[in-house]
Amino acid sequence: MTGSLEIPNNGALDLVSLGALVHRLDPGVIPFRKATECQIHVSGGEFNVAANLADCFGMATGIATAMVDYPIGDLISERVKAMGVKPFYKRFKHDGVTGPNMAAVYSDRGHGVRAPVVFYNRSNEAGALLKPGDFDWSAIFAGGVRWFHSGGIFAALSPTTSELVIEGMRAAKAAGAVVSFDLNFREKLWNRSGGVARAQEVLGRIVENVDVLVGNEEDLQKGLGVAGPEVAAKSKLDPSAFFGMIGRVLDRHPQIKVVATTLREVHSTSRHSWGAVAWIGGEECVSPVCELDILDRVGGGDGFASGFFYGLMSGETPLEAVKLGWAHGALLTTFPGDTTMATVEQVRAFAKGGSARIQR
Repeated sequence: MTGSLEIPNNGALDLVSLGALVHRLDPGVIPFRKATECQIHVSGGEFNVAANLADCFGMATGIATAMVDYPIGDLISERVKAMGVKPFYKRFKHDGVTGPNMAAVYSDRGHGVRAPVVFYNRSNEAGALLKPGDFDWSAIFAGGVRWFHSGGIFAALSPTTSELVIEGMRAAKAAGAVVSFDLNFREKLWNRSGGVARAQEVLGRIVENVDVLVGNEEDLQKGLGVAGPEVAAKSKLDPSAFFGMIGRVLDRHPQIKVVATTLREVHSTSRHSWGAVAWIGGEECVSPVCELDILDRVGGGDGFASGFFYGLMSGETPLEAVKLGWAHGALLTTFPGDTTMATVEQVRAFAKGGSARIQR
């Protein structure tokens, strides 16, 4: 029990995520058009949370997702296994030519004054084919589940994925789980299927089922249609504008118990100021601010969400949960790839105000 959030004490699975898996091709600081080689990262906004909770925080997590039987699918499923996440796959056969495919994300990290660039190939993506009825939720939740998570990226993929999110959330609620959703508003994805107007209609129906909402001011405005703050924030690290919008979120969705987001001031690609903030059952919690020297910024927000959920599920105070999320998100930007390489000891040390002094 945290604030008015009632989290089951135990279950065979601490968290189940519903989302699409992707592989990200990353040439590092080389612009993609000049790349000669890439690292391959396995990712997915919803998967990242389950992977971080399993690998760093030692929790039992699962992912309900699409998997294609071809070599890219084999590579991705191997990484899912390596992160310790239990897969619940709806399997698709690849025709050897056109798919269906596991989505690809292409990125370069930028550096200094040069911004990072991210673009997609989600053509004929297996994840977008997922629909209600594809998963046996009663079997997935049979041993008990404490938390269910999904996000706006998966909801945007097709008309059926958003309905599947609602189906999964309702089944999770019936099983006694807390339900969270990361708005993760991506204009490029929604523009393919009706733009902001459709996003607000779809996300509004999803959020009716949500206890814990992750999203910044722009996500709340564009994704949910919540009016913006009356007074603009003095800086990107000022939480007053975010807190000023909470009342409007609750007017529309009074069942929500928690709203949280990261705060980021981008000085250059390689240098950010980083904070986090949450409204938890009426309590306003604000993390410290730290300066980040960024290696790879992708996945930082998912890093925050996973550390924050861990804190809540572990019975930490609301402020401590925010600090754990803030610390894990900060550490995540120091690793290549979208998922964690941190240990829970490192996260706890940083959350207490640890430093980058050598650990001997």
